[in-house]
Amino acid sequence: MSAVVLIIEDNRRLAETVGFYLESRGMEVDYAADGAEGYRLAVGNRYDAIILDGHLPRMDGLEVVRALRNDARLSTPIIMATGRDTLDDKLASLEDGVDDYLTKPFATQELEARLHAVIRRNRKEVARQVLKVGDLSFDPACHRVQRGDRELELSPVSAKLLTILMRESPRVVSRREIERELWGDDLPDSDSLRSHLYNVRKAIDRGFAKPLLQTVQSAGYRIADVPPAPRPQREAAAAA
Repeated sequence: MSAVVLIIEDNRRLAETVGFYLESRGMEVDYAADGAEGYRLAVGNRYDAIILDGHLPRMDGLEVVRALRNDARLSTPIIMATGRDTLDDKLASLEDGVDDYLTKPFATQELEARLHAVIRRNRKEVARQVLKVGDLSFDPACHRVQRGDRELELSPVSAKLLTILMRESPRVVSRREIERELWGDDLPDSDSLRSHLYNVRKAIDRGFAKPLLQTVQSAGYRIADVPPAPRPQREAAAAA
């Protein structure tokens, strides 16, 4: 399974063991050694799942869960992997928003299986949602795209690109994130992303007064119902 996973664990040897194993299984892994850094990474990047220790410096595991769910409003699946093994610990974690609970010591194969399960479940839930940004709506389940009262046509890859950008709206999504989710590690030889971005922009913005697909210089792309960021003065002058 192609996925990007954040490990928040202060035991470096355990984190490296788990990280190397998941990378060997085709996943991409980021690492944080304390709760505060883990929270920062989780909010600033997009992950398919988070593996979270219960006992962490600077910010406890349950504090991280509550902050991600209540403050950042993130629905990223979280697996709590911890030495806390009482029923009360498990119930408290699940009540606060943990998706699965694994007690230490654990087998990496079991962790991988649980990761697959929570990621698949989350992706299916996203696919069932009707995504909306401004007057643009997209139902991924039946591939129906509408802006206002106009129905739009998109190729399967362009539709998947639209799903990524609408799902993350109004966040800016980097080129690397988009390419990884569209093609995994098998990137096409040509600049296919540019072509698909052009097709999406033509479909959803052409003929409408307000553009929704925006290029954010040196950062990436987003679909947002807000005015685009002003271009640098030199660029604006050159365009004039």
